[in-house]
Amino acid sequence: MTIPAALKSIMTFAHPLMMWVLLGLTVYSMYLGFQVRRTRSAEGDLKKELIRQKFNVKHHQIGSLLLALMVLGALGGMAVTYINNQKLFLGAHLLAGLGMTGAIAVSAGLTPLMQKGNEAARYVHIGLNVVLLGLFGWQAVTGMQIVQRILNN
Repeated sequence: MTIPAALKSIMTFAHPLMMWVLLGLTVYSMYLGFQVRRTRSAEGDLKKELIRQKFNVKHHQIGSLLLALMVLGALGGMAVTYINNQKLFLGAHLLAGLGMTGAIAVSAGLTPLMQKGNEAARYVHIGLNVVLLGLFGWQAVTGMQIVQRILNN
């Protein structure tokens, strides 16, 4: 299959751009999650004010969007790499990306348990997302190294 050069260039840089946007959304989702936790432990007028801001709904919506886009971003990144090189490169970037995809899937899968008040599921959800954010930071570093190599060639 022959892909036009212009389309190949767009495909090559769409993945890194998308992932930077997702990194920002991930940090925002973490902020919302902390606000949900803060709402749960608040009392009185503060609790009423926090509830009105609907942090739980926003967190759930952004989390769902992140799950979908992160899975698509991982698949898209591997597809573009394969199209451009006829192979995948087994390295830190690929392995961290696969770890992130697994972590976000498990984290999202805990939602029904958390909705039933399962505190262990909440702690696992938080822990997985902290790991996810750490892996995402590593992805940003290794991804920019890859972009630099592509630009130098």
